[in-house]
Amino acid sequence: MSRRRKLEVIQNAEYVTIGELVQLSGVRYSTLKFYTEEGLLPFYQMDQKMVRRYHRTGALQRLAQIQKLKQEQGLTIKEIKEKLLEDD
Repeated sequence: MSRRRKLEVIQNAEYVTIGELVQLSGVRYSTLKFYTEEGLLPFYQMDQKMVRRYHRTGALQRLAQIQKLKQEQGLTIKEIKEKLLEDD
């Protein structure tokens, strides 16, 4: 089991784990896992342990996009996925 990183280290890291992303974003673990499985939140598997790593700034920006589309425009997950694919 790996050692937990301090918040100040996480805030400056280029890549973070899903647990660290929970700390930074305030979004629930299950929600982040769902977004990942739906292809809304890209990740990388960089080491032999196959731990998913998220680009910190990119993931936080994507989460903000998703929240905005859900709350302000009332889009469904399917519609959000289509919108994000168009934008990429």
